[in-house]
Amino acid sequence: MAKFWFITGSQFLYGEETLKQVEADSKEIVAGLKLPFPVEYKLTVKTESEIEKIVKEANYDDECAGIITFCHTFSPSKMWINGLTLLQKPWLHLHTQFYDTIPNNAIDMDYMNLHQSAHGDREHGFIGARLRSARTVVVGYWKDPEVQAQIADWQRACVGVKFSKSLKIVRFGDNMREVAVTEGDKVEAQIKLGWQVNTWAVGDLVEEMNVVTESEIDALVAEYAKLYTFDEKDMAEIRYQAREEIAMEKILVREGAMAFSNTFQDLHGMRQLPGLATQHLMAKGYGYGGEGDWKTAGMTAILKAMYPDGATSFMEDYNYDYKHELILGAHMLEVCPSIAADKPRIEVHPLGIGNREDPARIVFEGKAGRAKVLSLIDIGGRLRLIAQDITAEKPFQSMPNLPVARTMWKPEPSFLDGLKCWILAGGAHHTTISYDISTQTVRDFARIMGIELVVIDKDTTPVQLERDLMLGDVIYAHRSFSF
Repeated sequence: MAKFWFITGSQFLYGEETLKQVEADSKEIVAGLKLPFPVEYKLTVKTESEIEKIVKEANYDDECAGIITFCHTFSPSKMWINGLTLLQKPWLHLHTQFYDTIPNNAIDMDYMNLHQSAHGDREHGFIGARLRSARTVVVGYWKDPEVQAQIADWQRACVGVKFSKSLKIVRFGDNMREVAVTEGDKVEAQIKLGWQVNTWAVGDLVEEMNVVTESEIDALVAEYAKLYTFDEKDMAEIRYQAREEIAMEKILVREGAMAFSNTFQDLHGMRQLPGLATQHLMAKGYGYGGEGDWKTAGMTAILKAMYPDGATSFMEDYNYDYKHELILGAHMLEVCPSIAADKPRIEVHPLGIGNREDPARIVFEGKAGRAKVLSLIDIGGRLRLIAQDITAEKPFQSMPNLPVARTMWKPEPSFLDGLKCWILAGGAHHTTISYDISTQTVRDFARIMGIELVVIDKDTTPVQLERDLMLGDVIYAHRSFSF
């Protein structure tokens, strides 16, 4: 479970009565925050030793996903230095005030001393800037829904960070041969993101498949029947996919992994490429990447952890429609039904790749709506996260001979410039599509993780993006020599 600690800054200068009021006000603020994850008031800190102690406690509390600080009164920033330099959890500086207005008659020097976050938070902001801390700053009245929405976005990023730091990814076999973008530095990924990425032979999976029982398959097929429609004539292929799913999940559970990859080029001993099996595992919250793409598998798992009930899937750009300015996104088989517009259907069709039997897969149209596609790439010496705003649309034609799960979308800032920006940034053909994540959450996640972020939105231009990418090369080259 993820929770967040609320820490208020003050000092002993104002006396015990003021400190009691500061604590009461802080508790009222916490009680009034309507957020997706709980916030707990911890302490009004007044000394360097209190700050250092509570930071150490936060660092070693497995449930604490981040701290929120607010300097109700004046909190001298030098006493925060030792604690903040030790901080290993995400930090949000909430620059707010207990009341949203200045009372004409009530304001006197005592009131000023109690309500001086305009003073105290600036001191607090200075030390964050002086320490070059990777913090998020939210400004505004704490009861304002927009302010609380920004805090909620940060919470989502923190939950993703917490999940990422212990993420294990199972690779069933290796990458698709000769593909560049699915490669990457697994050591760097563990240093930066916490991911443990390791390979299990396909033979290990086949051995696990061979001991799956018919009763286990019966139970999973019954679960399929509640979620999807299908024809009884396809039962043999559906049961084989169930066998694959059960075996893969047993390995994932045994290894404590929440993401996996495989490839159609490494199916020795398997009769079908996992389609339905992979799709249903994604619907349960696992991340996936095709052709051995462990980076996309990891990002998909993280977004599913951020939004457990959201619409998130592994995705691939397949075809362009220049006339209608749309991208067709799909994959051979493996798109998560969480993004389906209607109840999905299991179907069996030939697959002209992989040299195996016709696999069962879930077929559906993706839902319309605002979304993002995200691509994590190893750009050489660093990781780059690319996030592009898109608008998914209801397909303008039925495509009756394309029996796969698919969606269509318009990229921002426009169709052609959106494509150009993606190519300039080095974005992969594999992505994670999310209908839930906000730009702020993406920014917060990248900031906390210390990785490069490229955002492509309605205001992006190819010229400015190309300049920003060159500046990024300079910035990250400097960072690489600064330690």
